Amino acid sequence: MKTPSTSEYLQFALDAAWQAGRITLGHFQSGVGADRIHADRKGDNTPVTIADRQAEQKIRSLIEQYWPGHAIHGEEYGRTRAHARYTWTIDPIDGTKSFISGVPLYSTLIALMDGDEAVLGVIHLPALDEMVYAARGQGCFWNGRSARVSDVADLADATALCSEMETLAALGRLAAWERIMAATYAQRTWGDGYGYALVATGRADIMTDPALSPWDAGPLKIIMEEAGGTFTDWQGNPTLRAEEGIATNGRLLQPLLAVIRGDVSTRHPIS
Repeated sequence: MKTPSTSEYLQFALDAAWQAGRITLGHFQSGVGADRIHADRKGDNTPVTIADRQAEQKIRSLIEQYWPGHAIHGEEYGRTRAHARYTWTIDPIDGTKSFISGVPLYSTLIALMDGDEAVLGVIHLPALDEMVYAARGQGCFWNGRSARVSDVADLADATALCSEMETLAALGRLAAWERIMAATYAQRTWGDGYGYALVATGRADIMTDPALSPWDAGPLKIIMEEAGGTFTDWQGNPTLRAEEGIATNGRLLQPLLAVIRGDVSTRHPIS
């Protein structure tokens, strides 16, 4: 049997992400106030909705149909075939808190892993009708056109992003984030997969995450690298296994790491 090409895998992933995204849109902004979509709380106090579950079930069913020998590692339904060479990672809704609030900055994340490295990665933003994706050696794309990181070279001109301030504080990264805020031009909490999509397409320059699960991290490194940027842990190591992450446009990585370590004075004094 012919081995599928990377392009075939990528086309499958794009279609699976699109189909899952259509499911999420069927529930998105379906009510306001007391009528908004119901969310259960998982053991870690994060929310999960019927849309999360149905979207992951759809992707899983497609993988089982087309790639039955591959492993699957998803947020809502765990892992199958742990010893398979290839593993599909799935986050059906990255940014469920945004989703249940009717905010369109949520995404569906899919990656195909060959061991510890991604073959391809997809960030689909259904409510924004955006797809950012990459495959090894084939470049990064944004809705079909080539995507590149920004050319900002000075932290004083950079836009830095994060997800939740509470998580930064809980995991001991708040002081470092405060130094980043003092060193950069603009700071926003446009986080989760959306933040990485912004950096990969040159609309922001830095994205920081103190906590990442495998299904979150899967597509991020390959997308950032194929867009000309970097994805590392908070020490600058290019890895998906650190359960944390920083994305940059490449030029800003070393200056950013110096700020994180506290090795340099920041542009604005921290009160």
